[in-house]
Amino acid sequence: MSNRAVLEVIALNAEDAVAAQAGGADRLELVTEMAADGLTPSRETVAAIRAAVDIPLRVMLRAADGFAAGDVDALVRDAQALRAEGAEEFVFGFLDPDGTPDLVTVERLVAVLEGCRWTFHRAIDRARDRDALRKQLAELPGLDAYLTAGAAAGVDAGLPVLLAEAARRGKPGYEPQILVGGGLRLDHLPVLRAAGLDAFHIGGAARPGGWSAPVDAAAVAEWREAVG
Repeated sequence: MSNRAVLEVIALNAEDAVAAQAGGADRLELVTEMAADGLTPSRETVAAIRAAVDIPLRVMLRAADGFAAGDVDALVRDAQALRAEGAEEFVFGFLDPDGTPDLVTVERLVAVLEGCRWTFHRAIDRARDRDALRKQLAELPGLDAYLTAGAAAGVDAGLPVLLAEAARRGKPGYEPQILVGGGLRLDHLPVLRAAGLDAFHIGGAARPGGWSAPVDAAAVAEWREAVG
């Protein structure tokens, strides 16, 4: 079905990954340390998840909480090591202190990823100027999605921005898919789907028992049915 929406689920380990795939996830975002909003997972974790499931995996490249890049050389080494482990898709995004995109770091990572597809994550929700950021990144190879809630506070606050950006799909800077995530609830879906948005990202919503509990396949299946 060509209008099937994409459902991406955060996985911390192979157990999460198996449950998410069983529930109908199309893709996984691999991270560690959700207390820091998701950091780069180990090569061993990525390998274990890759062996456990056969859906696409997007691997986080992020060394510390916040949206500053930190040690860029370490990020580049992580990217190279994960590529060597077989990772083919990634998630990253960094801002300079003034809220503009950290193009130096992003371009260094893009260079070592050699055309791999990647998501610019929720750093866009902290950007000084979302439209300018999109246009600055528009020519970078591999960028095919923005993970965004429309606002730093989450989808409740960002809904008008998401709807406005959905209406601009296909225009310069707006070609990448809008992957909605960050405080996303089932009751947001009807208006988002009606606006043509077709990619959704969940973390805590896939874990009724909280972040200390694994992904629940039944919770993922409920989302799978709801997103269409």
